[in-house]
Amino acid sequence: MSTSPDPRPKYGLLALPTLLAIPALLLALITWQVVTHGPLLRLDARMSRDLLHPDRFSAGLSDLGNVQVAVPVLVLALAYSAWRGRAAGTDRWWLPPAAAAVLMALVPAFVVPLKDWTARSGTPLMPPGVGYFPSGHTATAMIAYGGATLLLLPWLRSPTARRALVGGCVALVLGVSYGLVRRGWHWPLDVVASWCLGTVLLTTLSLVLSRSTRRSSSGTPSSSSGPSSPTMSSGPEERATSRGSGTSRSSSSSSGSPGSW
Repeated sequence: MSTSPDPRPKYGLLALPTLLAIPALLLALITWQVVTHGPLLRLDARMSRDLLHPDRFSAGLSDLGNVQVAVPVLVLALAYSAWRGRAAGTDRWWLPPAAAAVLMALVPAFVVPLKDWTARSGTPLMPPGVGYFPSGHTATAMIAYGGATLLLLPWLRSPTARRALVGGCVALVLGVSYGLVRRGWHWPLDVVASWCLGTVLLTTLSLVLSRSTRRSSSGTPSSSSGPSSPTMSSGPEERATSRGSGTSRSSSSSSGSPGSW
């Protein structure tokens, strides 16, 4: 029985720990500075003053990180991924959407304890209170839009479409981040800390999804009815194409301050 080659590049074993370790260490450093009121907070305050300019546009951008806006986007991607995977006969088709859904549900489990422990106050524009570090809106945007992107990428054939999807995801996260700082709802370090946390979580999700895809690709060969029949599918997209050629069927925000989250 033949198996498809491992799609990982040779540097994959080094790249993965790097993608996990560097943002995790940076998150630990920033958290330490926040807890100890270190010198990095003076730079943070200076950057906040330079970027601060409350307006309706920045408020609208930050609203893209609201749970009511970002999570429905992920839910649509979950449904589409599950539908395509099941229709294509992909092994463990439920695993990618389930993993992304669990990760989204776990975001408060990571963010809320950090908010309680650091007890960081908000910018001068915010009312008295604590719990602004890290930014919950940024974390929500990263996991919702990033998770949706990871789920949809395997089903896009065109490199242009794939680049557009990734670019749109990055633009959304950066827009939310800029809006939060520009509006004065978060310090810059609150946002950067959520970038680090989101990078670790999305890298972990990517690892789960890639292992699921490799497991599907190296399954038992399908029965061959002729010389032109494929002996094995190498991924969700090829499974969908193979099924399509073997049968006659065709697959046819509310604005306002986000508070301390």
